[in-house]
Amino acid sequence: MFPPKTARLAIVALLAGALVASACSSASDDGNTLTIYSGRTEDLIDPILDDFEAETGITVVRNYGDSADLALLIDEEGDATPADVFLSQSPGAVGFLDDAERLAPLSGDVLDLVPASVRDDDGFWVGFSGRQRVLVYNTDLVDPSELPSSIFDLADPAWFGRIGVAPSNGSFQDFVTSLRTTNGDDVAQEWLEALAANDAQSYPKNSAIVAAVGRGEVDVGLVNHYYNYRALAEDPDHRGLNHQFDETDPGSVLIVTAASIIEGSDQSEEAEQLIEWLLGDSAQRFFADETFEYPLAPGVEPAADIPPASFAAVGGIDFEDLGGGLEATREMITAAGLEG
Repeated sequence: MFPPKTARLAIVALLAGALVASACSSASDDGNTLTIYSGRTEDLIDPILDDFEAETGITVVRNYGDSADLALLIDEEGDATPADVFLSQSPGAVGFLDDAERLAPLSGDVLDLVPASVRDDDGFWVGFSGRQRVLVYNTDLVDPSELPSSIFDLADPAWFGRIGVAPSNGSFQDFVTSLRTTNGDDVAQEWLEALAANDAQSYPKNSAIVAAVGRGEVDVGLVNHYYNYRALAEDPDHRGLNHQFDETDPGSVLIVTAASIIEGSDQSEEAEQLIEWLLGDSAQRFFADETFEYPLAPGVEPAADIPPASFAAVGGIDFEDLGGGLEATREMITAAGLEG
């Protein structure tokens, strides 16, 4: 996930310039501000941040970008980073910062807002929403009897040219890293090469795969579960449905979005307020009802049509290992011939 040093510097320079403009246009004059670097896009988090500002009077300076690029930027900025909070779309990026000792410990009060299975064992990050990896399929092109019980079935030549993937997407890379953790590098590499041999089509992100499946451009695609629910909410005639792999299959892995406080922040109290807000009832209901994710705070149920998922399974994945292994994962994906 993390490119060579020269490429990193170029990414950091470009992203830093963009964030300076964003910060200058958003900062408050009264000094009561909190700066976040968010791998979550505006539509997935802005309404919650607006409510937080209205309730607390704290201005949130919002800087958006790819989770991995933002993690790189924070690491390169070091002690000079203006970031107080990092919101990561995938656990790998926050694991990278944890490994780099760029995160501050969260208080026990914040950590206890979620089950132990969706927070860092050492207390440096906490999950605030979750999603499951699924196979979205076109209901006109795929008979339910064809649907595979395992991701390994997608290596069958019967799926040649019919599969959509997002190799550059953080969730896909986290999923592959999880596959390496559970099944080993050899199995993961063989599976990636089988996808490439089956002429899997590459897309830049999950939503693009869902749209392609709906159009019939590809028959199926590997995505996070909530993207197809959002597509159906926007267009009831959308021709996609989700298929869950067997619960013991690595293709059904559960992934959390994570919040953390940056080491050295002088706004740690306000930062904890924001994370508590993300885990409060209104924010958790937003994740459930508006983005169709899994809320992680106890007592908040997912939207009615979302199938149940046990996030106790997340405890079996070492997110710190995911962070350290993402660069090797990206190299494996590229070596297999999957690029997007």
